[in-house]
Amino acid sequence: MRADMSDNNNRLAFTKDFFSSPALSLTLAGIFRRGETGEKGDVEMEEVDDGRDDMTTAVEVSSENSGPVRSRSDEDYDGGGVHEENDDGCHGKRRKKYHRHTNEQIREMEALFKESPHLDEKQRQQLSKRLGLSSRQVKFWFQNRRTQIKAIQERHENTLLKAEMEKLRDENKGMREISKRKLGCPNCGTTDAGEDDVASTTTEQLRIKNAKLKVEIEKLRAALGKHRHAAASPSYSSENEQETNQSCLDYYTGIFGLEKSRIMEKVHQALEELKTMAAAGDPLWVRSVETGREILNYDEYLKTFHLNNNSNHRWLKTHIEASRETALVFMEPSRLVQSFMDENQWKEMFPFMISKAATVDVICNGGVANWDGAVQLMFAEVQMLTPLVSTREMYFIRYCKQLDAERWAILDVSIENVEDNNIDVSLVKYRKRPSGCIIKDEFNGHCKVTMVEHLECQKNKVHNLFRSLVNNGGGFGAKRWMATLQLQCERLAFFMATNIPMKDSNGVATLAGRKSTLKLAQRMSSSFSQAIAASSYQTWTKVVGKTGEDIRVCSRKNLSDLGEPIGAILCAVSSLWLPVSPDLLFHFLLDQARAIRWDAMFGGDEAKSIANLAKGQDRGNSVTIQTIGSKESNSSSGMWILQDSSTNSSESMVVYSGVDVTGMQSVMTGCDSSSLTILPSGFSILPDGAVSRPPLLITRQKDDKTADTNGGVLLTVAVQILTDASPSAKPTMESVEYVKNIICCTLKNIKTSMRCEED
Repeated sequence: MRADMSDNNNRLAFTKDFFSSPALSLTLAGIFRRGETGEKGDVEMEEVDDGRDDMTTAVEVSSENSGPVRSRSDEDYDGGGVHEENDDGCHGKRRKKYHRHTNEQIREMEALFKESPHLDEKQRQQLSKRLGLSSRQVKFWFQNRRTQIKAIQERHENTLLKAEMEKLRDENKGMREISKRKLGCPNCGTTDAGEDDVASTTTEQLRIKNAKLKVEIEKLRAALGKHRHAAASPSYSSENEQETNQSCLDYYTGIFGLEKSRIMEKVHQALEELKTMAAAGDPLWVRSVETGREILNYDEYLKTFHLNNNSNHRWLKTHIEASRETALVFMEPSRLVQSFMDENQWKEMFPFMISKAATVDVICNGGVANWDGAVQLMFAEVQMLTPLVSTREMYFIRYCKQLDAERWAILDVSIENVEDNNIDVSLVKYRKRPSGCIIKDEFNGHCKVTMVEHLECQKNKVHNLFRSLVNNGGGFGAKRWMATLQLQCERLAFFMATNIPMKDSNGVATLAGRKSTLKLAQRMSSSFSQAIAASSYQTWTKVVGKTGEDIRVCSRKNLSDLGEPIGAILCAVSSLWLPVSPDLLFHFLLDQARAIRWDAMFGGDEAKSIANLAKGQDRGNSVTIQTIGSKESNSSSGMWILQDSSTNSSESMVVYSGVDVTGMQSVMTGCDSSSLTILPSGFSILPDGAVSRPPLLITRQKDDKTADTNGGVLLTVAVQILTDASPSAKPTMESVEYVKNIICCTLKNIKTSMRCEED
């Protein structure tokens, strides 16, 4: 009995270890079950794909008493009842014959599988005739392929779930500690967490400043070394100066403490990885059958790039995010490369995602006529349009390389030992593994861009509203970067166009007026995105609305920027989930006729459009100038409304601001818009990141037309007001209550209009 138990334990241990591999666990589980019972069972043994030329997973199970398990075909059966005599004279069942697919058959089925993972009977019959296989063999191969992809996807999802559990534990622990230390106010329910938030943000700002100061010190030391060398050379000339600069460049150490040759070695190695990541398909990238999203197969990644999962201790402490997206972009490659390599243009290209960008140092200047070979040390702070999600600060090397006459590569990669030198380790929470984009010229004003985002992220708390969106890559992944890039390139194309139809430029008579108005709207939206995010520019304090809304409030001082009102500015932001589709909510907020339903800031007066400028092919990408109420009231108040709306597959925005009538009229004629004062408010609309969501108990949808079976929308509402013309003034309780009431009324009106009410 003990021997039997030991044998069973060994068998179960072997089975458990084998099932942890990325092989076809479900199929092999059926094989092991039949092996233990000695019966054929109800489940027919499926074929296992073992093609090796296209890097599909081969599965072979061997032991001391049995050979490898291979595929079989239905015509190899002998009927199940025929016996034959063995060499030793014993009678038994005839050994079953097995069939191994050819490389050509596997390639054909792989190509068809990428187009359609599920075949109908007619497709199966046609494919079996073309490949010389039975319909049953084709059916089994497709079943096994789907099972393999599902196993990889489940492992990926399990990793995300484990990370979620760790975050929840940390969050729960932190909440318990806070509840022990702090007592809430019995009247309003708020706590004194504001002082801690201020201290935390101030500390983070000091760390960033400290890192930048250390970088400046390194630059000064390098410059001082050059001057000392010049003073020691009596025959110093411009030629010697060029040689000295070249010498300093060859022995560049910078903030990494590495020689230039060592940095270039790392950069070239990372570029090869980026090229492979951008071009490779299955099995390195596996497309989910359920969601259609590409998932990086990390077992294959480690094998492809000869990495050991335990070789880097950070892999055990960080969360890995990987995503890839390919799309056509309306811009020439040379201009697009310029936009990536110039920090200001890069920030303008992604105004809603990049809150800070800086070229810390130049390691190599690259070509004279282009950026080929340029190497720069970059700093970036990436954000989402809500204060509930922390920004991501990172240092990385950016390398530009022309691969051939048609292709360019922009590589981003973090250097491993950056924290061992001049940068505070507490700032290095996000590391870029080889990421970037491959740009291919399409010779028609367009280029094909393949973007790869691959990050190592330290554990960080994410608000439960945005957790699904961030985890599936919708917050910081390649899809959002690509959607934003397409939107901005389209905006630039419409901005430079000279043949815009009148229906797309209604209300503005001249081309100069159109450009000036679009430029003002872009500045307004950029200012809005800077104001509502969790950037270190702001210090947010949590307050609670009368009906329990989670509202974040911050104040800032404008001393000299003529584009905003001079004085103390107060901003209030709140985010919530609604059970409607993003497209439905966006068009509801865009509809001027229905603005009276939710407008709580301008008194609920009816809005009328006096100008409409298209800035993209989608009608939702537009700039409008509106009047509020009657013409008499507008002339007396001297105020119009400038509204900028943008939408793409990842996010939508509706931003508006009151503008002076006289100043706006001059802008519409083509005058400079930089000095026109604006203070934007508006909405950010994001998908919630859930493929499917179970019914919520706290919400009820009364109108089936507004329901969305694939999740909901994350709506962020932001309101800004000028509290005092003196920059030294502090926000009063009355001003805080005012913006709180506007936020609460706006949210209530939107939920009522969309028929989303709480029980």
